[in-house]
Amino acid sequence: MEREKIKILIVDDDSFLLDMYALKFSQNNFEVYTAVSGVQAVEKLKGGLNPVIILLDIIMPEMDGFEMLEKMRNEKISTDSIKIILSNKSQQADIDRGNSYGVAGYIIKANSTPVEVINQVKSILEKNSKVSK
Repeated sequence: MEREKIKILIVDDDSFLLDMYALKFSQNNFEVYTAVSGVQAVEKLKGGLNPVIILLDIIMPEMDGFEMLEKMRNEKISTDSIKIILSNKSQQADIDRGNSYGVAGYIIKANSTPVEVINQVKSILEKNSKVSK
């Protein structure tokens, strides 16, 4: 029997990266949902999408990743989802700010290949998984 796919929401305004990560994650037993902005992601979450993992960029138009995390926290949206930042912002202040929102991981895009990103997400998922395998 095939393992159940893990729902992941990938949020990034770069459509090339979004499509590439969507493909790579779908090839690795993930059920992929995408959003091109924090606003679109919040709408999908409010509409009933309940992903295990939310992988989000910080720098986006309309609502950046930090604003999205804050809105999710304030409105208690997807409280059980594992939130991971995937960004090129690598300043310690940004990492600390992400941690203040309770993110489970912070991956620097420029330092990671797609395979490394997937492996890091799987590793974070294993550490944060409430269900033992």
